[in-house]
Amino acid sequence: MHVLTVLVMIIHGLLHVLGFVKAFGLAETEQLTKAYSKPSGLLWLLAAVLFMAAAFLYLLQIEWWWIIGSIAIILSQALILLYWRDAKFGTLANLLLIVPVIIALAGSLPTSYQKRFKAEVEKGLRRYPQQETLTREDIRHLPLPVQKYIIYSGAIGKDKVYNFRAVFQGQIKPDPKSDFLDFRSVQYNFYDEPARIFYIRSGMFGIPFDGLHTYTGATATMQIKLASLFQVVDAKGPEMNKSETVTLFNDMCVLAPATLIDENIEWQTVSPLKVKARFTNQGHTITATLFFNEAGELINFSSNDRYESADGKVFKNYQWTTPIKKYSDFNGRRLASFGELIWHKPTGRFCYGKFNLVALSYNCQTFE
Repeated sequence: MHVLTVLVMIIHGLLHVLGFVKAFGLAETEQLTKAYSKPSGLLWLLAAVLFMAAAFLYLLQIEWWWIIGSIAIILSQALILLYWRDAKFGTLANLLLIVPVIIALAGSLPTSYQKRFKAEVEKGLRRYPQQETLTREDIRHLPLPVQKYIIYSGAIGKDKVYNFRAVFQGQIKPDPKSDFLDFRSVQYNFYDEPARIFYIRSGMFGIPFDGLHTYTGATATMQIKLASLFQVVDAKGPEMNKSETVTLFNDMCVLAPATLIDENIEWQTVSPLKVKARFTNQGHTITATLFFNEAGELINFSSNDRYESADGKVFKNYQWTTPIKKYSDFNGRRLASFGELIWHKPTGRFCYGKFNLVALSYNCQTFE
């Protein structure tokens, strides 16, 4: 839909130039039968410029592109009505372009997931604890595999982590029979007052959808809308709260190893490369098993405390694992840049997510 929208705006915009050419007699335009005044010619040219500008802003993902696009559509349709015999088919293009404009308008409203995401994040960013350095003394009480992992990640000697911003690109699969869908997500996690705020955008059959997961205080929700207009998932309740507690802890392990000094984690060493953890947040307690390799890298995470739900109403409990690999440098820290999300169902292994870590920044003070 993204490419189609841009192409329609560009081609439709270029066709408006014909009105300018006709008005000023710059070339033969036999397909235009009516007389065009020079003022109307300038308006045709203005509409063309507006469509080109809207296409450019849309490509750059500028949030307010729809304002320029809607002005272009209104001006275009007014000219089409004045010169209906010559330009009536341009109405079809305008009708096509109204759809992404409405979607973008809905996404800019205060009630949109995008705006709510920003508002929730900014609440957390107003809190900014005094910075402290993570030392070897801070990790001395941890199991040796966890100590080795934190050291390997490059966290020692750097600031302790109070929040982070992570950007992912990858693929998600709604159910085992569907195809993978491309997505982009941005999330902020906070650890002075634990919270996870996750925003995702994707699309299906050319229709965009976005989702907002929030876990603040003791309550977690997962909401999804089609075209920023129609809510199709609204998940909440005790299963959701417990599931997001697992996800919050998973993020700590995978994206912020420095936070594993948290006093709300109880550790048990199983073997030199395997540990169990019991994590509590706001009265929700979950358990997980962490697997490491000889180099000190975390390579997998497993928990039986997470619930799958396609519609936010029916929850089913399965083992959940997140194998990770491809350790890379992120601002001086070594972290896995690729991971999978896997449900282990009675019918077999179902990989429903492939995540590539694009950007990661710690201790953010402003919204990006």
